[in-house]
Amino acid sequence: FHHFIVDVCGFQKWCQPFVWIGMNSITIYLAVNINGLSKLAERFVCGDVRAFLDANVAKGFGGLVIALTGLALAVLLCWFLHRKKIFLRV
Repeated sequence: FHHFIVDVCGFQKWCQPFVWIGMNSITIYLAVNINGLSKLAERFVCGDVRAFLDANVAKGFGGLVIALTGLALAVLLCWFLHRKKIFLRV
């Protein structure tokens, strides 16, 4: 189905973030595991926000917001690296 949408119909704009992530996958792996991108996401969504969301929305919702923030930071980093044409290759 995705082959038909992307290749046949030509709707390719929506899959651009997957291209960014695919071309910088090693960099993102290193950023998450060595530099602690998830800890940076936790700083953006501090403990007070996490506690508030866990208490008022649903238990564990604060952790979900932190994970989504980390994912957004990773995609943003991939976008930046792709725009500057910086790729880590082995």
